[in-house]
Amino acid sequence: MECTVSWTGATGARSGMGFMAETGSGHTLLMDGAPDAAKPENGGQNLAPRPMEAVLAGTGGCTAYDVVLILKRGRHDVRGCSVKLTSERAETDPKVFTKIHMHFTVTGKGIPASAVERAIAMSHDKYCSASIMLSKTAEITTGFEVIEA
Repeated sequence: MECTVSWTGATGARSGMGFMAETGSGHTLLMDGAPDAAKPENGGQNLAPRPMEAVLAGTGGCTAYDVVLILKRGRHDVRGCSVKLTSERAETDPKVFTKIHMHFTVTGKGIPASAVERAIAMSHDKYCSASIMLSKTAEITTGFEVIEA
């Protein structure tokens, strides 16, 4: 796996702190820093997600992918899956994630809560590289609800 990240603000009076990531699979992702009123040259322009937001979003995508795949392999009628991630970060550098809560909402027909609970546990214990990696610095908790379609 590879990715090239390039600064997009190398020119202009207000150069900003925007970056474009080009992934090995041929996709792009824009990232930007928060505006800094005290030192505008050090801040972003609020045009894209912050890099750590992208890390959190990627983790959500990784675990949701696992949950859907595990449920489908179990022949459950999954019709929707979302995960809301809330997090806390350290107050001093490096501002790593210290707590992450993931709340899954799975929609489907006749899906037992036990199957969803098992899929989430399998993702977090075995398959989701991102959440397993982040668990080295963050306490990760989960919750879920099943909505009948």
